[in-house]
Amino acid sequence: MDVFAEGGKLPNAFFAPASSSFTDFLAAHRPDLLPGKRAQATEGLTIEAPHGTTIVAVTHQSGVVMAGDRRATMGNVIAQRDMEKVFQADEYSCVGIAGSAGIAIELVRLFQVELEHYEKIEGTTLSLDGKANRLSMLIRNNLAMAMQGLAVVPLFAGYDVDGDEPATAGRIFSYDVTGGRYEEHSFHSVGSGSVFARGALKKLYRDDFSEADAVTACIQALYDAADDDSATGGPDLTRRIYPVVTSVTVDGFRRLPDNEVEQSTQQVVDDRMTQPGGPIAPLR
Repeated sequence: MDVFAEGGKLPNAFFAPASSSFTDFLAAHRPDLLPGKRAQATEGLTIEAPHGTTIVAVTHQSGVVMAGDRRATMGNVIAQRDMEKVFQADEYSCVGIAGSAGIAIELVRLFQVELEHYEKIEGTTLSLDGKANRLSMLIRNNLAMAMQGLAVVPLFAGYDVDGDEPATAGRIFSYDVTGGRYEEHSFHSVGSGSVFARGALKKLYRDDFSEADAVTACIQALYDAADDDSATGGPDLTRRIYPVVTSVTVDGFRRLPDNEVEQSTQQVVDDRMTQPGGPIAPLR
């Protein structure tokens, strides 16, 4: 993006007082760069674009874990086997994407810049609720594209450093295509396999989860989603492709290393060899 005016100087817009929102700045000076401001598609045009699928998030005693499968589909075709769908939003939050992959990744990048811009302008970070509201605004701005079939439905989670109770430190937020924001409790999932993943988490979740328990529950849920949803990719042992798993605690954001995820995934796969349906919840 060429922002320099004649003579190699930045335009006056970069020095004028403005809000702390980078999105508002773009909307005022370069609206064409916003994901939701793309040219309108012609009537009846069908767009075939890769779609990301299932994301899950689970709270535990120390924070929250978010994980996503790696498959992107385009119709009945696997468009990509190793797509990453879970990203760091800032030091204490993460965001996972489901829906139109290209638009979703662009929206995540804009969200990351939005949070960083606010921190630089205001000298402090947004609260977790504030971050969730900013993401809601970005989704709402993409409504025109969603009406053309290019919807983005992310899942947002983070550690609430301002929370009074440790039990509420890990929080999860879901959205609809209009930008509606909803706080979820304990666990949630989005994407085409979400109904199967959520069913698995409903049976597995416990209030006393440790981080390791939450990681295992996420991998189990993604396995169940892949078992019943063709658009969700299961663990690919031959290609060594495993879910992306992240954790946010008081120590900040951490993406679990591949070897750690591999061990947890291999254990789940080994257990499924003798119990294909997964762990059985007690009837009490």
